[in-house]
Amino acid sequence: MTAFVLGNGVSRKGINLYRLEKYGDIYGCNALYREFTPKVLVATDPGISRAIQESGYSLSNRFYTRKPFSDSGALTLDPIYKGMSSGPNALNLACKDGHKEIFLLGMDFGSVGGLFNNVYADTEFYKKSTDKPTFSGNWMNQVKQIINENKDVKFVRVVNGHSQQFSIDWKKCKNYNEMPIDVFSNEYK
Repeated sequence: MTAFVLGNGVSRKGINLYRLEKYGDIYGCNALYREFTPKVLVATDPGISRAIQESGYSLSNRFYTRKPFSDSGALTLDPIYKGMSSGPNALNLACKDGHKEIFLLGMDFGSVGGLFNNVYADTEFYKKSTDKPTFSGNWMNQVKQIINENKDVKFVRVVNGHSQQFSIDWKKCKNYNEMPIDVFSNEYK
């Protein structure tokens, strides 16, 4: 079973999510719900989590957050990963759901030209595209932890020319590889 876990880095722009869902389950984060309904959505930040629940999205879709509102339909994230961000929690859920091959898309782990790197920049709950980037070291460490905890799962991070420069030497993670976005796009069209 294949899953695609979407971060919100700009490297995932141009990937047709509707075509991608025929190849496996899609797990996404935060504002993705504005344009696409993944199999699982995760939000850990209070503002966007509140907006998702107030929109009614979680009444008919699988949505996880740290502190769900009663009667919202939202589910509670695993307390073991309480301090983790949305992307690593989505990755953990894909593992717990039994996926044995997981592609990480839009997990750029760095900024574009020293600026905020997010497809939802300049929208509600997000920084401006001209702002300084968010520190991503914690995301990298959290993703690495999930990968190391799930040695029977194959993880493939899809990278473009920019995001590839933020490749991490994860030689100890024998179940982790990277794939150029053009190769990925040819395989999953």
